[in-house]
Amino acid sequence: MPIPSLTLTRQAAAADVPAIVALVESAYRGESGLRGWTTETHLLDGQRTDADNVAGLIGRDDSRVLLVEREGDLAACCHIERQGQSGYFGMFAVRPELQMAGLGRGLLAEAERIARDEWQAEAMRMSVIEQRAELIAWYQRRGYRLTGETGEFPYGQPRFGIPRRDDLRFVWMSKPLQEVAA
Repeated sequence: MPIPSLTLTRQAAAADVPAIVALVESAYRGESGLRGWTTETHLLDGQRTDADNVAGLIGRDDSRVLLVEREGDLAACCHIERQGQSGYFGMFAVRPELQMAGLGRGLLAEAERIARDEWQAEAMRMSVIEQRAELIAWYQRRGYRLTGETGEFPYGQPRFGIPRRDDLRFVWMSKPLQEVAA
């Protein structure tokens, strides 16, 4: 199905915080998340993010929250941040009913372009919950590879969600952005 009236990325402002929080929550938690394939409801309860966290990302140096709009409504978002020679990609969400229409691929490509062209980042990095095999496979189809690095899930910190299981952890993925000189 064609997606009309897209504005492919603008940078978020403070006024966008409530809409961003609502979008992220709808894509990852509760019943609305079950309409899309990105839900984490089987792994986590509680919130995915909050207004203070999103506002902090918008206000931080070397950090951008990118938005995709459809007919004036927020359809997708992500957070990118310059971290040394790499970009970091996170808080990626697409409205559940619009998933699998190419919005996510387009937004990821724009995030990579910004990191490569504006920040001269050599790679884009991200962390993904290890148990999200389908999401890891989606990123692998877009050139990301598992690095072998892992990170602990922040148990006991409900601002990241309330785990439904005790074996959650993060895996790190990376994709080179710069051409390697021969």
